[in-house]
Amino acid sequence: MAYKFNMTRGNAILNFSEEFCQSRCQLIESESFAKVLEKYIKNIKRKDTRIYVYLHGIQEDDVDLLDNLRGIFKLLLVMSVDEVCSIRPQAKAYFKDRDMFIALVEDIYLYWRRLQRYAVVFNETKRAGYQNVQFADAQNEFEELVLEVYRTIEGALGKKDKVMRQITAGVNAGLTVTHMRPFLPYEYRNLDEIPFIESVVIHPPFIAYSKRNKRDGVFPEMKTNPIEDKKFDSDSWFCYPAKVGDLLCFVYFNVKFMAQGVTLCNLFDLADESEYRNRKPDLVYVYGYEDGKDNQAFYQDEANDMLVALLSANDDFDYFGYMKKMILTLHNVQKINHRELPIHGAMVQMTLHNGDTKNIVVMGDSGAGKSETIEQIKVIGAAYVTDLKTIYDDMGVLSLGDKGKVKTSGTEIGAFVRLDDLDAGYSFKELDRSVFMNPDKVNARIVIPITDYKDVVAKHDIDMFLYANNYDDAGESLSFFETPEEALDVFRAGARMAKGTTTEMGIVESYFANPFGPVQRREQTEPILQDYFKRMFKQGVKVGQLRTRLGIKGNEHKGPKEAAEAILKYVTGETELKELPAEE
Repeated sequence: MAYKFNMTRGNAILNFSEEFCQSRCQLIESESFAKVLEKYIKNIKRKDTRIYVYLHGIQEDDVDLLDNLRGIFKLLLVMSVDEVCSIRPQAKAYFKDRDMFIALVEDIYLYWRRLQRYAVVFNETKRAGYQNVQFADAQNEFEELVLEVYRTIEGALGKKDKVMRQITAGVNAGLTVTHMRPFLPYEYRNLDEIPFIESVVIHPPFIAYSKRNKRDGVFPEMKTNPIEDKKFDSDSWFCYPAKVGDLLCFVYFNVKFMAQGVTLCNLFDLADESEYRNRKPDLVYVYGYEDGKDNQAFYQDEANDMLVALLSANDDFDYFGYMKKMILTLHNVQKINHRELPIHGAMVQMTLHNGDTKNIVVMGDSGAGKSETIEQIKVIGAAYVTDLKTIYDDMGVLSLGDKGKVKTSGTEIGAFVRLDDLDAGYSFKELDRSVFMNPDKVNARIVIPITDYKDVVAKHDIDMFLYANNYDDAGESLSFFETPEEALDVFRAGARMAKGTTTEMGIVESYFANPFGPVQRREQTEPILQDYFKRMFKQGVKVGQLRTRLGIKGNEHKGPKEAAEAILKYVTGETELKELPAEE
């Protein structure tokens, strides 16, 4: 990153390695502040706001207007309005309507806070702008500095706030990055100069907005490498080295889509440099390549035993679902190649008061009610459950352990959950750890870390393997199949009532409820599927159906709750569930 500051697509990226302001005057004189003010003036000019009309009546040339405002703001840090006007008479025109100038200051401050703001520092020996301040402390100092400048200028204008709000006025997130030559095959040398993310600092609540709030379709497989021969400007890209289950994925994302890239830290464990310095990745994903197209395909690089994918920079793909699900598609295809079975589902490990442990897998496509049922178990199972651990929330894998026993493990340390389907107030309780996606829109999402990586990749036994049926109103909430063939008819069909998590409507079907790998590799998956189901029945795993009824109107909360109650009654042997005594 050669630049000190970059604004693109609603993102403001501050390079603390090149410019780190340590005084109010430095902030006003900085290149970063000048660019923000320039963008602000262009914005109010485009909208022809009353503030712009007021300013344009004083100074018609926008360049001179920018210089005038910076000079006035600098003087207001140490002088009153009257003192400023006495030494700079031309400034009097700006203060003829004091309320309008105060509105200008408020509007600039609001414009800044509406940007997605990121700080970046390079982990190198020489740090000219950043100097030797610890990165997290530097972000806090920058926030205090922004607030101090804002409040000092408002105070000089005569506006005294009796209530102070310590909001996030600095950056929303910070990245430490390093230049490291990755261990990639020769065909991928065009990625060599892109810096790797070493650590992430998030300042919650982190609220991200994207152009879309739904994902559409499945990712097709292509016959040519989509990354080979592409050109990359290292100033415009970062690499997030993600641990996806036990696989390593290099996720390269365009800085124009910083929110999608930064949010990865709540979903996939960030690999340490020692884990990838001399290791070829299993997966490579390029997100947001500016080719003017709508590419969203993956490719199997057989020569290098890698799965790779590229997604174009396109408003239609500006949604975190395209980031997450492509990564999981690559993971799943690689697992199928090694005769393991990817599971679109969630797993919970439940420890009861009597010491018994139950491992329950709930499988189903997007919106089937997997995560919602698990959250309900947490809420209503407190009287019976001493410990409840979510091993994976969306995607897992079945593999064979000793003597061919079916085991399961996960892929993600976090959950990507619809806000509408969570208990009221849950998301606010988790405000300090969460990333919120489009909270004011339909299909609003929360991305929250839920599981330690060591628990995700551990090989777990399975006690119950359930299909989440969100569309069937008839029948018991929990029932079991008698034969593998009977079970496979339901699991293979992958039916669900579309909940608006994608662009699909009504009851739809997807092979094995998993359009992220098994659909693209159906012929390869089918014999693996049959083999694992026969093994589970032979090994005594209870394979059944869980009617969450999440897709039936009016049952969005009732259905998952009843499903959770049915699971708890089955594992405890109780016919009526008791509640935990209230706190005294």
